[in-house]
Amino acid sequence: MSRVDVADYLRLQGVYCGKLGSPLYDTLLSRAADDAAAGGVVAAVLDGYPHEPIYSAMALRFMGGVHRLVLEGRAPGLAAHYPSVGGDGDVTRAWPAFHAVVADNVLLLRDWMARGVQTNEVGRSAALVCGFLEVARRTGLGLRCLEVGASAGLNLRWDRFRYDTPRGAWGDPASPVVLRGFWADAGPTFDVDVRVVDRAGCDPNPLDPTTDEGRLTLVSYVWPDQAERLALLRAACDVARGAPATLEQASAPDWLAARLAVPAEGLATVVYHSIVFQYLDESSRDRMRAVLDDAGTRATPRAPFAWLRMEPGGEQAELRLVTWPGGTERLVATTGFHGRDVRVAGGSTVP
Repeated sequence: MSRVDVADYLRLQGVYCGKLGSPLYDTLLSRAADDAAAGGVVAAVLDGYPHEPIYSAMALRFMGGVHRLVLEGRAPGLAAHYPSVGGDGDVTRAWPAFHAVVADNVLLLRDWMARGVQTNEVGRSAALVCGFLEVARRTGLGLRCLEVGASAGLNLRWDRFRYDTPRGAWGDPASPVVLRGFWADAGPTFDVDVRVVDRAGCDPNPLDPTTDEGRLTLVSYVWPDQAERLALLRAACDVARGAPATLEQASAPDWLAARLAVPAEGLATVVYHSIVFQYLDESSRDRMRAVLDDAGTRATPRAPFAWLRMEPGGEQAELRLVTWPGGTERLVATTGFHGRDVRVAGGSTVP
């Protein structure tokens, strides 16, 4: 990848961050793009990066590494401008400090680039809950929730969060995770008893959110000027301590093949993921679809199966649900990539 390509991608990611409410990252990535194009310290970190930048989230890996240094107290000059640690959020003064941190940590940041992004966006549960409610409503059964690309498994605890919508509230009133203001309409109808009987997930590099190390890594990938995202993440880590979930290091197709080998009688199995497909290569996506289709052919009314996915659908993400027996697919909702502006679609079927 040429320095021009790297610069163009950093600049594009900065625009996306700005649109999603992070003026700090918008500015820093724009300046980092200029530095990379000129062969500066940013180029020294990213030169020779071996992966496709969009699919591997190159820019967010880089920014996460710098944020990690701030969170660890190893970049006090930059910390003064990072709100995640009490800084003032001054985007103009942040760049010289950012540049200095990168210059002092080129080798460390190059090593960090080998890590995958671990966002585990808690706000996405505001959209995902619409699908879980639909499955529970249609089957009347307890749910077996299997998450692919689960990271630290925070969204495996979606039923332990509080959902406060214009239509009404649902969930534990004492939950420290309160999703409020995430819906662009009245929100889903909480007219069904939802019981999660089993929860498990897989990830290439699962994190333990109940440990200091796990929390630190998760926070490093949240944009430092987005206070609500940071607060929700930290609260969800607290929830995780009281809601055990099995997390395994495994590839999605292999893990699903093992988990879905035998239908779960008396439960509705829901395989789900949010903004994951872009991180899987084409072969893995094809194998995963084959495993899901096979599980669908073996579904019965007493062991129904569902595939719930929140993945990019243009300017926003689409929440789509396929249910078996039958293999019917429907658009459940559209949403922003961090879970904001959820619009319930009414479950219209698609070809």
